[in-house]
Amino acid sequence: MSETLPVYRVTAKNTSTGENKIHDDATARRHGFRGALVPGVTVYAYMTQPLAIAFGPAWLRRGTASVRFVKPVLDGEEVVVSGVVTARDATGVTATLTASTAATPECATLTATIPAGLPTPVNLAGYREALLPEPRPEATRAHWASLATLGTPRAHYDVAAAEAYVAKVSEPLPLYRGAGGWVHPGFLLEQGNRAVDRNVTMGPWIHAGTTVRHLGGARVGERLTTRGKVRSLFEKKSREFVELDLVITAGEPARLVAHLLHTAIYRLPPPE
Repeated sequence: MSETLPVYRVTAKNTSTGENKIHDDATARRHGFRGALVPGVTVYAYMTQPLAIAFGPAWLRRGTASVRFVKPVLDGEEVVVSGVVTARDATGVTATLTASTAATPECATLTATIPAGLPTPVNLAGYREALLPEPRPEATRAHWASLATLGTPRAHYDVAAAEAYVAKVSEPLPLYRGAGGWVHPGFLLEQGNRAVDRNVTMGPWIHAGTTVRHLGGARVGERLTTRGKVRSLFEKKSREFVELDLVITAGEPARLVAHLLHTAIYRLPPPE
């Protein structure tokens, strides 16, 4: 018999800073959407809440998540996150979650695990640091394919940054607050977006999904870097996709925090 996770309800907020015009009503409607898209990384932040309540730091230290964004969430909609534990055995725990709204029964899906043992390590030597490009080149398939190493975004997740982030995503849990609190898992995925948009210039673009493995987690006060490379490029339904292979590290010497496979639609077909 499956075990039900706590249900989480939250009013969605469009947390975009404005550069990506898919988060603008007029642009989104020209591309066939009902209105401006709430960023996928924000929807993911909402979806982690039942996991944090049910499993706490165990999931933040060594858990995994694979999230796929199916249909848009719009600003002001109530998002309902529900889920169940589908397996619990000697190898660990597996859970599936869905984010829904009154208009859309399945906006995003997420499969999470908490392995019983320690996470499989990543060889950090395979991920180099590089300067972010200035100016940023245009996002083309040829340019992505030419990159051996992505420019490295950096973030200082101090107490002020933590407070600003949890307020932005309406996060109520004290787990993420104050000195020594945990870096919010949604912020980690947001660094995946920074690896995309700080390396190239784009028109309207969409975060399609991410698979993340937590490799120890990070705490408030730490300085984070996101190293990465292009893993694959492909086209589907006239949309151009890039998949990035990323690691997030903290401190000096660098300590692994998370491994991300981060997929984005960097070029949409022209509006009809």
